[in-house]
Amino acid sequence: MAFDLAVLGAGPAGYAAALEAAAQGLSVALIEKAHLGGTCLNQGCIPTKLLLGGTAAVEELENQARARVATGEIHVDFAALQTKKDRLLAATRKAMRARLDAAKVAVFAGQGRFLSPNTLQVTSERETAEVAFTTCVIATGAKPASFPGLAPDGQAVLDSTRFLALTAMPKSLIVIGAGYIGLEMAQAAHRLGAAVTLVDALDRVAATEDPETSKVLHTAFKRLKWDIRLGVRVQSLVTENSRAVLTLESGDRLEADLALVAVGRTPLTEDLGLDAAGITPDPRGFIPTNEYLEAAPNILAVGDVNGRIQLAHAASHQAGYAARRAAGKETGPYAPGPIPSILYGSPEALRVGLTAAQARAVAQADGGEVTVSRAQLVANPIAQAYAATQGQVQVVWSNDKVVGISAVGRDVSRLAVAACMIVEEAWTPADLHRVIFPHPTLDESLHEALCAPRQDQ
Repeated sequence: MAFDLAVLGAGPAGYAAALEAAAQGLSVALIEKAHLGGTCLNQGCIPTKLLLGGTAAVEELENQARARVATGEIHVDFAALQTKKDRLLAATRKAMRARLDAAKVAVFAGQGRFLSPNTLQVTSERETAEVAFTTCVIATGAKPASFPGLAPDGQAVLDSTRFLALTAMPKSLIVIGAGYIGLEMAQAAHRLGAAVTLVDALDRVAATEDPETSKVLHTAFKRLKWDIRLGVRVQSLVTENSRAVLTLESGDRLEADLALVAVGRTPLTEDLGLDAAGITPDPRGFIPTNEYLEAAPNILAVGDVNGRIQLAHAASHQAGYAARRAAGKETGPYAPGPIPSILYGSPEALRVGLTAAQARAVAQADGGEVTVSRAQLVANPIAQAYAATQGQVQVVWSNDKVVGISAVGRDVSRLAVAACMIVEEAWTPADLHRVIFPHPTLDESLHEALCAPRQDQ
């Protein structure tokens, strides 16, 4: 069988590439060895958000109780929540398949492997097929990473996939990794009654974010009575007597019912026959790409597998470009513009564009001036209404243009699209009053931060 485009992997990137290519009139083969939707839908961002959404009332009540306007108790039926999650995921996969069928995308269930630079072999338990293609998009994604001494054993030491499949939440949980995955899952566990211990070798939580954001998050999680241990290194993590036992290099020994290893993700590039396609992964396993997302002539790699940025929406955006390039509709280099990143939960963290430190580094090279303006959520009426006033919105300016926006606090993900547009358009002071920001909304804090006095950085 021959196709204009073959897509390896049916996660957010592969699914988007297949539909976009079909819309452009190409014949498309989509190859997936597991479930439609990939990690994001089945074992990642979507299940995590369903857990956070299903337990949000716990946090809401705690906030209002601290404000002394409410009392009570929220009981979350974890088994029912997991059943709801499974049903929603199954329904989503069914809807995805229906849309692919309507677009006349040929779906192959099995492991795809290159036989040559223009042929794939698809192997399943029932059959083996060969798929010839003019262009191929590799979108196989990533899997949970681990380090020596930190390997999940499937008993009391789990990766994120097994954690999301739990049938009961433990009474105590050690989370190794204070990045987005660890922090979101730790919040869900806390709301479901687990005592949380958070461990990371870096010196702050959410270390990729602005230090001010990290500080707000740290304070919020300490308020939840988490045991937070930063700047420490792990010697070993094992299951002993059906419990997780973590030993630090300092000699400290921590125990919990379960441990979650959330130290990042590593690309799924093994067993793809990349050498037959003339592709050599880098030492970490990622597929190197040029400015056109090409890994080899007529073969593009998009999403987590190319190591550029591990976000589902970034993967889908790359995939759309790749499909249009295969159809001859894109001829220039891939240029995504600002990419938003969001930590979900309560508080949330949002970042678009450059942090102040990144802007300073650029300014040192070109002689620009960097300033920062801020607004505190304590003055926002919506934050006040929900008794969640901790946090801020921060705007980074370079030479009188907005180059970055970050926010931390309850529900700040609502600001993502506006922040993206402002950074993309590089607003100047003359733009601040072109748009009406509705009242009362959290968006007013964004406008307030844009209009606030700026401080040199």
